[in-house]
Amino acid sequence: MDAAGLAALRSPRADLLLERVDGPDHFVLAEGPFTHYDRTLTVAQEGDGYEVSETIVWDLAIPIWGGLFRRVVRRTLVRNEPPRPPADGESVARAPWWSPPTRLSARSAEVLSRLCGLALLSGYLGTIITQTLTFAGDQFGASTTARGTTLAAVRLGVLFSLAIMALADRRGRQKLLVASAIGGSVAAAAGALAPNLLVLAGTQTVSRSFSTAMGLLIAVTAAEEMPAGVRAYAVSVLAMTAALGAGVAVLLLPVADAAPWAWRLIYVVPLLTLPWFLTIGRRLPESQRFIRQHGIKTTLAGHRTRLLLLGSTAFFGLLFFAPNSQFQNDFLRDEHGFSALQLTLFTLGTSTPAGIGIVISGRLADIRGRRLVGTVGTVGGVILLAITYQVGGPWLWVFSILGSMVAAATVPALAVYGPELFPTALRGKANGLISLAGVAGSATGLILGGRMQEHFGRFGPGIAILGVGPLVVAGLVVAFYPETARRELEELNPEDAAAPPSSG
Repeated sequence: MDAAGLAALRSPRADLLLERVDGPDHFVLAEGPFTHYDRTLTVAQEGDGYEVSETIVWDLAIPIWGGLFRRVVRRTLVRNEPPRPPADGESVARAPWWSPPTRLSARSAEVLSRLCGLALLSGYLGTIITQTLTFAGDQFGASTTARGTTLAAVRLGVLFSLAIMALADRRGRQKLLVASAIGGSVAAAAGALAPNLLVLAGTQTVSRSFSTAMGLLIAVTAAEEMPAGVRAYAVSVLAMTAALGAGVAVLLLPVADAAPWAWRLIYVVPLLTLPWFLTIGRRLPESQRFIRQHGIKTTLAGHRTRLLLLGSTAFFGLLFFAPNSQFQNDFLRDEHGFSALQLTLFTLGTSTPAGIGIVISGRLADIRGRRLVGTVGTVGGVILLAITYQVGGPWLWVFSILGSMVAAATVPALAVYGPELFPTALRGKANGLISLAGVAGSATGLILGGRMQEHFGRFGPGIAILGVGPLVVAGLVVAFYPETARRELEELNPEDAAAPPSSG
């Protein structure tokens, strides 16, 4: 290459990682998601040009999921042409399209990876009753109203989740995550022995309380550990892996057709995989922000407006989205004659594309802001998903796919507000209360949805009526939500800025 190309290679990288010079033609890691990184240039002059050999030795700080990223990371590191030197402040713009919009450190990459591993379990535990209730209800002879009431009653476990989250503000996130994984798996397995719907509801109430706490603790830990410009992206990745866990339950659903009791086998899976998840949880470090804030007492006084705003959003949003998802299997089975295999194919076929919406909206929410992405996703999603319950044939698939993709934008854009808008000493308790409001909305929607189905004889009209809930959410976001993208948690919560620095 010529002198200009050599000069470019001799400039420290500033894309997926940031390099620092460690000697002539030798570069090491300054910041990035690597446990080890070393780049060396060997230069020999050839006439008017240079022959350059570039050697890179590296290892990712991404446990569990590293194999999914090594190929694309290698393609990013191995450059087929000399790069131009990065301009000032250009590191975000030069990041690869598949990576976070802001560079991750080795610790943040490792923490996010382990949180994603735990999200698999919370996603599975959180969807078991939804996927299997139609089969359990058939064995127990339960009506649609009884099933809707069961789904609503199971959500009362959020009261115990609130206690777990309040305890996490005093005892730490990591310990409670491990305890919740154990409690949720054991309670779920107990449901396999349920003699009636009441006992199944009881075991699932306990299991869902732990899985809800797991989901909240995962989100809180991610917010406390991720850089300011990557929190929504982290939520999108966590939502994807939680959905993957839920997808495993969907994939196992055809087992329920093997015998009237076969749905019970799906409840035992979490207990069988628990040792692996416990290994992940025990290797997760405690949140640095919790360590720094541990022992500081803060009350909800002064935060009630934010709590009311986010609680109202959770209530009105889940007033529609809970019955829309929870009654889907009953709707497809009763009104369209779907078998268990067809339910699996429909759920996977229509929900998997939602991952596109989650990934795109996660990046947009960090780069362009949460409010716009959240509003568009809320309004567009409720319209498309409500139409799904009014049509049949191919249109059933079309509107479900489009609705899932658009509604998925609300996940990273709005879910990130809960951990962002409260100080560390209150973050667990506040998010538990927001979850409680969401459960109240879910329970209300499920009860109303079940009764309206029996009144109208089908699900469509009731689902459409409940669609007013997300429209209220969109109004709240536009009128009252602050923009939090790329702002540090200490800027959003001045109490945290006054805390002593972490001892590391």
